Amino acid sequence: MLSVGIVGLPNVGKSTLFNALTSGHAEMSNYPFTTIDSNVGVVPVPDARLDNLTRALRPQKTTPCAIRFIDIAGLVKGASRGEGLGNRFLGEIRQVDAIAHVVRCFDTPNVAHVFADLDPIRDAEVIETELVLADLEILQRAMAKMDKEWRTHPQDHAVERQRFEHYRSMIEGGTPLRATSPDANDRRWMKTAGLLTGKPLLLVANVSGEREAGALDQLCTERDHSSCVSLDADLELELAAMDPDERKLFMEELGITSLGLNRLTRAAFDLLGLITFYTVVKDKLQAWEVPAGTPAAIAAGRIHSDMERGFIRAEVVTADELCETGDLHEIRSRGHLKTVGREYEVKDGDVMEFLFNV
Repeated sequence: MLSVGIVGLPNVGKSTLFNALTSGHAEMSNYPFTTIDSNVGVVPVPDARLDNLTRALRPQKTTPCAIRFIDIAGLVKGASRGEGLGNRFLGEIRQVDAIAHVVRCFDTPNVAHVFADLDPIRDAEVIETELVLADLEILQRAMAKMDKEWRTHPQDHAVERQRFEHYRSMIEGGTPLRATSPDANDRRWMKTAGLLTGKPLLLVANVSGEREAGALDQLCTERDHSSCVSLDADLELELAAMDPDERKLFMEELGITSLGLNRLTRAAFDLLGLITFYTVVKDKLQAWEVPAGTPAAIAAGRIHSDMERGFIRAEVVTADELCETGDLHEIRSRGHLKTVGREYEVKDGDVMEFLFNV
């Protein structure tokens, strides 16, 4: 399961957001470093197509895709040098697939802030700078360790050395590695190397009332190669505690058309470059996430390794067509199921049945 680390300065609303997402009980307070041990929760990914399929097929069980959210303690300026709880929690960020960076955009006097004034752009850049400095240390240490081997066998390591030198040049210029638009293979390499700034980043503007997060939107667009979601974590926590009918009425009174948590979870899912396909087996409907461009045989392996090894073919129909008929057998009898081979690239919204040898 893919994981997203919730990071930010102390007292920006990380634990409030985590509790709203997971209906959990992470400790919340108005002083720094309330969160010492990371909290972990699994959150289903909102999926309108899956809802439509459930209504059309009426399966006994429906299973959505899910993301693991990890509430990581607040970082402070100097974290890359071990300030605060820096070393420990930089290590935890290295384990996640993507980062949700919560930035405080509310001014509440009774909630302490690490700085004397409210400046979301400055706060966002403090965290980014610490991640950049941590990456620079990793790159310099790795390059020093490999220098002798590079000089001894220059041709064998030319590509590797060029990659490290390019990344170091970017980092020294203050540019996060996500600016290279790394693909899945690049991100895996960066994760193995322990690099932080190549991870997909979602800026979460924690607002209060009508206050906007326009400055953060500008930062996402112009500088950071990131996405941005704004929400009111306190309000989202209050909404999450309500029963569905009460929540609906309250949202209507406030003119809220969608939960910020749903937008956040969906944005985190999309940030990872994932698509969704579906299976219907023995009256069980399930959504599965795979990277865009995944071949059918690899997608089958997402369900079980035996299915990938013994892959014969797959039968495919779109979720929209299945919703219209409500009957997979009817679609098959009409000859509307498409038969594909192992190299077929799975499309977002495919409903697939895999045939394989055991």
